[in-house]
Amino acid sequence: MSKGLYRPGEFKDNCGFGLMAHMQGEPSHDLLLKAIEALACMTHRGGIAADGKTGDGCGLLMQMPDTFMRAAAKSELGVELGENYAVGMVFLSKEPAQADAARETLNKELAAQGLTVAGWRIVPTDESCLGPIAKDTLPKIEQVFVTTDKTDRELAISVYTARRKTEIALTADEDFYICSLSDKVISYKGLTMPVDLPVFYKDLSDVRLETAICTYHQRFSTNTAPRWP
Repeated sequence: MSKGLYRPGEFKDNCGFGLMAHMQGEPSHDLLLKAIEALACMTHRGGIAADGKTGDGCGLLMQMPDTFMRAAAKSELGVELGENYAVGMVFLSKEPAQADAARETLNKELAAQGLTVAGWRIVPTDESCLGPIAKDTLPKIEQVFVTTDKTDRELAISVYTARRKTEIALTADEDFYICSLSDKVISYKGLTMPVDLPVFYKDLSDVRLETAICTYHQRFSTNTAPRWP
């Protein structure tokens, strides 16, 4: 008879998931690094393709790194972000016309919600760490910056509505995927091994990228072929 909270019969092979948070809510780059280290320790909870380098996918969901995002918007887009803003992490087709159409659709839906698209940022990545399966299907990865005079709640409702309408409109575009679109959180995810996620996303090594809470996930893609979305 088992004692305590642990019951072996309740645990089965599945994705690995964890959460790390600072008890006083103080954001830091150190917490992000600890979350990445913890994610790398869960490799055994995720699938690995026959090439030995392509994982089933892993990612980080963190508090919006305000200092980093404001700096990126200013230096790369020439935009000063106001008090309230949102950032979306988006996968796009490598086909230029298809990617342009997806951007235009999302821009239109955001504008329809009374939001201003300040610009699109190409997320810096390093493809050298990817396995052949992941590299062959690698999408364009960009961040869309959204500005507004709306309140937090109004902004949250507006970006959610724009996201869902865009996803419905682009159902046929299998390469299009919104990892996150929010004023509160940002997601960095990909078809990589956990140890390679901070290598692939160069942003993750920037000390200005700080968070007080981070959830991390290593995927086990049961009976399905892993894909970037």
